[in-house]
Amino acid sequence: MPVDPQLKPILDELLKLPRFETLSVEQARALATQYNAAGRAPALPVASVVNRVIPGPGGELPVRIYTPDGTGPFPLMMYFHGSGFVMCSLDTHDRGCRNYCNAAGCVVVSVDYRLAPENKFPAAPEDCYAATKWAAAHADELHADAAHIVLAGDSAGGNLVAVTAMMARDRGGPALCGQLMIVPVIDYPKPGYPSYVENGQGYGLTAAGMRWYWGHYLNDEAEADNPYASPVRAKDLSGLPPALIITAGLDVLRDEGEHYGKRLAEAGVPAQVTRYEGVHHGFFGMQAVLDKSKKAMEEVSVWLKHRFAS
Repeated sequence: MPVDPQLKPILDELLKLPRFETLSVEQARALATQYNAAGRAPALPVASVVNRVIPGPGGELPVRIYTPDGTGPFPLMMYFHGSGFVMCSLDTHDRGCRNYCNAAGCVVVSVDYRLAPENKFPAAPEDCYAATKWAAAHADELHADAAHIVLAGDSAGGNLVAVTAMMARDRGGPALCGQLMIVPVIDYPKPGYPSYVENGQGYGLTAAGMRWYWGHYLNDEAEADNPYASPVRAKDLSGLPPALIITAGLDVLRDEGEHYGKRLAEAGVPAQVTRYEGVHHGFFGMQAVLDKSKKAMEEVSVWLKHRFAS
């Protein structure tokens, strides 16, 4: 599959960087923070951005709350950032949250969940679920509407979206009206997916990198069968909210995301899956330089507005 011409020079530069799986966790985090600024969309102003700390399963849980212009109550998005359960923060994904806030006219609560390997599974999903419950309970304070909550996340954050949606179903709420998963991590590294062979190296995120991330995240490989770790391994996917899954043609995770969409549809969950060809795992945040990223953001914005209006 040919690389999108707009992406090729960016990808050529990306491939000159050290691979995360060859670095220490501290070095990888520093490199991820540095790289995150490249090719990203401009940070858009929003009406209000507030940092605060809420109660979490492990103690204080930082969140960042974005509020759009206008008069609420606004629909509510819970946002879980990506980077392999190991890296990134509220700051690295600040621009994307601002874009969501403006594009969909929603309050965005970005969650600074605990990272591995200091805090292994299930710390991250438990934090995301706790933050979602808190936001629903404090919707009035947030100028938000607890009847219109969408979960959203990219990469490992997409995994946390799927898992948090399961937790909400299994634990009696809160009610959700959608789950948005951008290039999600859905399964423990599985060579059976063709994309693990086709895209396992040469496009940024590698098959070896995914094994590195999962090795830091899980306490033991046996946990990979837990559906709160690998959502696609859940026996029952019924009763989950409608989903939009965005995949990338050159992503090692392409097939597991698309397989999850198929499993959701088979369980009776409205699931829309869109593949963007010729682009890599990190394409979605590059609206400043990639037309396909702009197109994907437009698709996401339309879907979000539809879900919030439902």
